[in-house]
Amino acid sequence: MTSSSLMSKLPRHIAVIMDGNGRWAKQRGLSRSEGHRAGVQAARSIVKECLRLGIPYLTLYTFSTENWGRPQEEVSLLFKLLTDFLHDEEEDMCRNGIRLNIFGDPDQLPFSARSILRRVMKSTSANSKLTVNLALNYSGREEILRAVRSILRQGYSPDDLTEAIFQKELYSGDIPDPDLIIRTSGEQRISNFLLFQCAYSEFYFTPVYWPDFSPESLQNALNDYANRSRRYGLTEEQNS
Repeated sequence: MTSSSLMSKLPRHIAVIMDGNGRWAKQRGLSRSEGHRAGVQAARSIVKECLRLGIPYLTLYTFSTENWGRPQEEVSLLFKLLTDFLHDEEEDMCRNGIRLNIFGDPDQLPFSARSILRRVMKSTSANSKLTVNLALNYSGREEILRAVRSILRQGYSPDDLTEAIFQKELYSGDIPDPDLIIRTSGEQRISNFLLFQCAYSEFYFTPVYWPDFSPESLQNALNDYANRSRRYGLTEEQNS
């Protein structure tokens, strides 16, 4: 497919399950912390590539509710890397039109992480070129339960409830559902990620570990996506 054809079929929203930092490090005789540091660099390069391509939404599965079960030392490092990343990138995000958003419950995050997240979300709130959603303390099942609880509190009757009303109660709100979900490291599952939103997403699984997932790797995923036919339950003729 030509470059112009690829550009015409770019997804509006890409979501990424960033997997394989630990295995990447183990293969190289490095510590898991070095793997996570390399993963931060990969995230930085993919954000820049999405901005360059004009993709308006990128969601990164950063820290799930299940990740709290990891060793405390590793959890602490992950949040330090997050705070350092946001501190380093805030000025560039403001300059380049990148807006920061969160999917998940920030209240349980360490104070330093909560503080800088709130600050950067506020300083970038008017930006519109690229929205980067960080799924933090996130659970797809809990997101659905949270939406149900909110709807019940608002007093909706069963007959009044619509898909549009339900979707507005999700963390994603009015953000379009992901067109493409990428998972690195060779695993082929969605791990409690965007369970409602992924109903018609295209999936791309790659054996590449996240620290090695480069802009070229993203281009491979986009080429694969551009060659797919998304029918949404209709025939190919109806969608042509």
